[in-house]
Amino acid sequence: MIQAVVDNVCWQMSLDRKTTALKQLQGHIWRAAFTAGRRKAEFFADVVPAVRKWREAGMKVYIYSSGSVEAQKLLFGHSTEGDILELVDGHFDTKIGRKVESESYRKIADSIGCSTNNILFLTDVSREASAAEEADVHVAVVVRPGNAGLTDDEKTYYNLIISFSELYLPSST
Repeated sequence: MIQAVVDNVCWQMSLDRKTTALKQLQGHIWRAAFTAGRRKAEFFADVVPAVRKWREAGMKVYIYSSGSVEAQKLLFGHSTEGDILELVDGHFDTKIGRKVESESYRKIADSIGCSTNNILFLTDVSREASAAEEADVHVAVVVRPGNAGLTDDEKTYYNLIISFSELYLPSST
């Protein structure tokens, strides 16, 4: 029985499955490594300064990831930048819905008490960008080393950024 579970988990991971149960299991494994100090999350150099600037301007920052909320909190709580959880107002995972379904973005907007057209979603996945746009969410596609490539049509259609510092966001105050 144990081997069957291990085989199934390995199979799901090999296919980069985004199932809630798999992400929760990964979160539990990560907890052991992060809390023991064996792992620290690394962010691209532009991310934390940009998020600090947005927060200083009065903007709220939420994370929506296929990784579990527990895993998100571990990453932000145990990073090479220290504990940066205070920079994040809330976390969402696939419990709210799949990232490729527009209804997920509407549920997030309802949850935070915000209109979808007042949200900017950053992603590196064109199917997620499409779903967010369908919900009237603004989108920027982040192009980073190691991300899946974009088609020529996607490159011309979406607002592409290579650094968070490229974003000009109006103050919320």
